[in-house]
Amino acid sequence: MGSADKAIRILIAIVVIALYFSNIISGTTAIILLVLSAVLMLTSFMGFCPLYIPFGISTRKKQS
Repeated sequence: MGSADKAIRILIAIVVIALYFSNIISGTTAIILLVLSAVLMLTSFMGFCPLYIPFGISTRKKQS
């Protein structure tokens, strides 16, 4: 996972968490988005996304 991918995932997670704590989102939608945010943060810190494997996706820069 590339650094831009990690940064975007963390940014999205922070935005969702901020929306939750400012009471802009609530209920089932908030729970689903918070779980998704947790997954985004976890995969960012691990530097690996299991969903990329079956699709052959890589966001890392090609090394020469």
